[in-house]
Amino acid sequence: MLIIGSAPDAVCVKNWDLSIFSSCVAINNAWQLFDGWNYLIYPEDFPSNRLPAEKDQIGKKLIAANEFVPQQNYFGGFVYAGGTMAFTAAYWALGALKPDLIAFVGCDMVYSAEKGKSTHFYGNGTADPLRPDVTLQSLEAKSVRFMAIAHEQNCGVANLSQLPESRLLFPRMSLKEFDHERQLLQLLKEQKTLIKHDVVTKALQTEQNLGYMVPSGKYWEVLASFDKDKLSAIDAMWLEAVQV
Repeated sequence: MLIIGSAPDAVCVKNWDLSIFSSCVAINNAWQLFDGWNYLIYPEDFPSNRLPAEKDQIGKKLIAANEFVPQQNYFGGFVYAGGTMAFTAAYWALGALKPDLIAFVGCDMVYSAEKGKSTHFYGNGTADPLRPDVTLQSLEAKSVRFMAIAHEQNCGVANLSQLPESRLLFPRMSLKEFDHERQLLQLLKEQKTLIKHDVVTKALQTEQNLGYMVPSGKYWEVLASFDKDKLSAIDAMWLEAVQV
């Protein structure tokens, strides 16, 4: 399956043969790029006037908090997973759709656009993942966490972005070399080599011991109860859990 974000290079999906994917998940505004999306996932504060019209929702499904919060909690909760939609979409897809391969495009979370250039395909949007937030101290660490958990579910993870920089530490590949069965086996093999499974076990146990779970998903309502340094230490474990 494919997850599409709002980075400028996300427009490439307009020219892709998406039939190789069983489903496509658009994040927030990404549904505007093409008609072939199957799911649209968006947060509670997403403006209703930016959702697709009812006629454009036929045969598709919108995923709001009531559906993605339980999936996020199943995989440890927002505090550990990272409170931004790229990771929220990833965990929802992993739990709800149970794919054997998740590919990402337009989710690099890099906002260093040159003067006069856009940060998002639709213009200059808010760099939400870069906001001051204890759950987003290291986007790279959160990406390693997702890759490790996906691997435990026998799911390969790949970044199809062709941009030179990305906050996602997933293996890179291009659509041209995408052969589902062969690539899945290769990705799983590569992930097994990349991931230090003893460190993953340690990181997950540390998360569980710390117990930062907010069932409602609204972790920002209880920020005072989180220790920034302890979360940073867990991020360091996740970064240690991958061979770079």
